Amino acid sequence: MPSSFLLLLHPSPPSLQFPHASSPSPSHPKLIASSSKPSLLAMKDRPPSSYGSVYVPPHHRLRSAITTPNYTSPTSVGSKLRDNQTAGALNQRSSTNGVLAYYQTQQQQFQKPKLQHSSAYDDGVSEEGSDREAELLSHPTQNPYSSDNEWERKLTMLLCDKEKQELVTREKKDRCNFEKIAALASRMGLYSHLYSKVAVFSKVPLPNYRFDLDDRRPQREVTLPLGLLRRVEGYLGEFLSQKSRTKEDLSFSTSNSSGSIATDEGLFEQPESFASSKGVMEKLLWRRSMQLHDKQQAWQESPEGRKMLELRRSLPAYREKDALLAAISRDQVVIISGETGCGKTTQIPQFILESEIEAVRGAVCSIICTQPRRISAMSVSERVASERGEKLGDSVGYKVRLEGMKGRDTHLLFCTTGILLRRLLVDRNLKGISHVIVDEIHERGMNEDFLLIVLKDLLPLRPELRLILMSATLDSELFSSYFGRAPIIHVPGFTYPVRTHFLEDVLEITGCKLTPYNQIDDYGQEKMWKMSKQAPRKRKSQIASVVEDALKAADFKEYSPETRESLACWNPDSIGFYLIEYLLCNICESDKPGAILVFMTGWDDINSLKEKLHANPLLGDPSQVLLLACHGSMASTEQRLIFDEPEDGVRKIVLATNIAETSITINDVVFVLDCGKAKETSYDALNNTPCLLPSWISKVSAQQRRGRAGRVQPGECYHLYPRCVYDAFTEYQLPEILRTPLQSLCLQIKSLNLGSISEFLSRALQSPELLSVQNAIEYLKITGALDEKENLTVLGRYLTMLPVEPKLGKMLLLGAIFNCLDPVLTIVSGLSVRDPFLTPFDKKDLAEAAKSQFSRDNSDHLALVRAYEGWKVAERDFAGYDYCWKNFLSAQSMKAIDSLRKEFFSLLRDTDLVDANTTTHNAWSYDEHLVRAVICYGLYPGICSVVHNEKSFSLKTMEDGQVLLYSGF
Repeated sequence: MPSSFLLLLHPSPPSLQFPHASSPSPSHPKLIASSSKPSLLAMKDRPPSSYGSVYVPPHHRLRSAITTPNYTSPTSVGSKLRDNQTAGALNQRSSTNGVLAYYQTQQQQFQKPKLQHSSAYDDGVSEEGSDREAELLSHPTQNPYSSDNEWERKLTMLLCDKEKQELVTREKKDRCNFEKIAALASRMGLYSHLYSKVAVFSKVPLPNYRFDLDDRRPQREVTLPLGLLRRVEGYLGEFLSQKSRTKEDLSFSTSNSSGSIATDEGLFEQPESFASSKGVMEKLLWRRSMQLHDKQQAWQESPEGRKMLELRRSLPAYREKDALLAAISRDQVVIISGETGCGKTTQIPQFILESEIEAVRGAVCSIICTQPRRISAMSVSERVASERGEKLGDSVGYKVRLEGMKGRDTHLLFCTTGILLRRLLVDRNLKGISHVIVDEIHERGMNEDFLLIVLKDLLPLRPELRLILMSATLDSELFSSYFGRAPIIHVPGFTYPVRTHFLEDVLEITGCKLTPYNQIDDYGQEKMWKMSKQAPRKRKSQIASVVEDALKAADFKEYSPETRESLACWNPDSIGFYLIEYLLCNICESDKPGAILVFMTGWDDINSLKEKLHANPLLGDPSQVLLLACHGSMASTEQRLIFDEPEDGVRKIVLATNIAETSITINDVVFVLDCGKAKETSYDALNNTPCLLPSWISKVSAQQRRGRAGRVQPGECYHLYPRCVYDAFTEYQLPEILRTPLQSLCLQIKSLNLGSISEFLSRALQSPELLSVQNAIEYLKITGALDEKENLTVLGRYLTMLPVEPKLGKMLLLGAIFNCLDPVLTIVSGLSVRDPFLTPFDKKDLAEAAKSQFSRDNSDHLALVRAYEGWKVAERDFAGYDYCWKNFLSAQSMKAIDSLRKEFFSLLRDTDLVDANTTTHNAWSYDEHLVRAVICYGLYPGICSVVHNEKSFSLKTMEDGQVLLYSGF
């Protein structure tokens, strides 16, 4: 069965036909040679590009509209092109008199064919048009420009100006008379091109499209699928290898009736041609660098730019600008420890970009700055773009999953770490990237640690690449030693004064009284199991046992008896809904303005607390309080609402997870409430069991949360736990690579051909346990992603193309193979987002009844499919929200499922397992038995059998026998 499955996964690639080297190209203009008017031809001639009519995009190559006519021998072609190259060099250095003398010399030396400008709307140049132009030039009295030397003077000044490369006009009359002006420019040795509403006259060849002159150019990024890029690369490599083998048989066609050129690989390899092409490239890059330089200088000298520069100079990072740039220029790896508020995230990438632009290297500068979260990459890029006086997508852009805003001229890209890793799949050497900045490195996510190993191996191969590691609170010595004693630069922070209150201070100041009963957080009847966990019990939970000794040793004698009594009732397992509501009311009733940021552990806590606050007469009044949430599963548009300032007289309250801990600044936040916990994935390698549970944060995280209150004004921070508990916190968070399953990471290692998994992970900053690595490898072998030698199977190679867990990726592939893709897309998307089925506290029975109509066969997976299909029908009638309201569904989750379905389908198309014909790959979608089998096989080995007994039932697996359900997630 496994072998037949792998055969199913092997599609035949589509054929790609390349044109023969000698085939005519109709897009090239037809050239006309004449020997009856030598003087005219000499005047009309201009030096063509030595690399022929090859399209090259702007910034990288040139597309010349000039082609070469038929000649009698390849030798004469090479000599003519070399003569033209020399002529072009002389032409650009000459003055007005020198230009005339040059053309007189050229007329005497040889006659060359007539060359003509091209338009973006012309497919070719007709002989008739050329004759008309020649006739006009031979009769000066008929030329309307013969009496008016304005354009001749402009073009002469362009030739004399060594700094200026081109002349641009948007005048309608100039566009109408473009052909006549272009003829004059051509006689003077200049190039011309008419774009949509712009005419350009230049000293160098012009491309067919100029995005900088296109007012309607798209600002959003257009990306090519990964699979398409790989196929094109393979076909191109095969094509070039065939060309190289038959290179000696290729020559110019001497009998081509169309007059177009037949490419000759030998011609492109001539030293003169290569040098000319390289020279043109350098001129183009230099010109673009000068444009960036002039644009930046204009902004800095403008009133708005000077005002922004004064604001930036007030940041501590600006005072260290010279030292930072010197270190980055001198050392390949630099570690920057910048305290909260120093401006490192927004300023250091700007310093590098500005420095490169000022040195006229802006066109070759490409900076990637990684952020741990989507909202950070998006908000920081917007901030930096505004500081540069630009629209987002110009020189500064961002790229996150499902979204992006960047253009061809983007030289500073903010992205999530996963995006950079996806690029490494295609480009192992990060070609064209000059600087990589890894921000908030102290969080030690799995992707960040994996990226550091890859970059460390890449640095010796790319000595010009610069790596900058940044964080507010990092173990700088650990990172420095990992990168061979890399230099460390410390940037002092700047935050406004923040008054810190721990739980004992809060109780003492506010007079709030805690009891064993008001310490139980209300999650509603449908989640009584969560509430029961908070009840007093003999066996301490893990989160309580961690701080048990600290609480016993604490001394609260300086506080009142009421405070000590409340502290004795404090429950470490609870979030503290009652205390949070009490504090929020206390702050809202005070006269001090400012937004409030409340740190919670997860979506359940945020949602339950939000419902509780809505029931409060003060906090639930929308005319007085604006309640917002911020969670990683929310859409970007909803996350951005936290940055908007409310109306006058309305206080904003943001309930957020640790997503708001770093890299983002909510300007109006004055108060921070910190519950001291965050949800973390922990992994028991012995039992091979992952769990997502609340745990205490580190001291570093507590400092980051406190700093959110003092970014732009003085603030106050309320830690909802005693000081002794804070003292018991670990200094840094345990790296994710040490506490999570490693299956996806192992697949990434094999997809990048990084050798042995165990050997590669042993080079990590802190290596995971050997047992964890062995469990991950064994899991991938069982699922069929790796063979016995730990090499990727066909299934494994396909799984590396899908940015999901291996089990979900396998389910997608099976759905495509067995032509039941549509329901499988919905199921996989639903398992990747929050549960869309809602159960409100006061409408539990109605919610259960609504869900039962979808799960008539006791299958949550198929219930999700039916719910989504109904929502999709309602969306077509613009009734999606009504449908969700009636059926107790989360509209946010349904939209997220819809977006993920589209992304997964696009990725499957890249693998060639599906095409645009939806009928074919959904031929068996109606067969629920087949869909169940796909789900079961996809989730294997994480499945069990239900064995019914007389009065109860038990769960058994093939490997372990009887097992128990564990509510770790």
